[in-house]
Amino acid sequence: MMRTFGPFGFVMLAACATTVTSERAADLCEARARDAQAPTGGVTLGSNSKTGGFASVELGVSSDFIAGRDPIEVYETCVFDRTGAAPIRPPQLR
Repeated sequence: MMRTFGPFGFVMLAACATTVTSERAADLCEARARDAQAPTGGVTLGSNSKTGGFASVELGVSSDFIAGRDPIEVYETCVFDRTGAAPIRPPQLR
């Protein structure tokens, strides 16, 4: 059975999906701003009796970092885009 939402249903559905609290937006945007500071990643080394030794490497580079955007600007823009308001607190980037 297919369900229809009418002309305002999609607008309401979209509004619910994008609305976040100011605190949650700050947390999400701090993570994005930290990613704008430098590449992220890690190395895993180990061994076990089944497969012997193993290693993995992860490297992440955000588009904000590649573009050379200021992490504070990334944070402020991100919070405003998510909430429609200025950030409630300065970012904690370290």
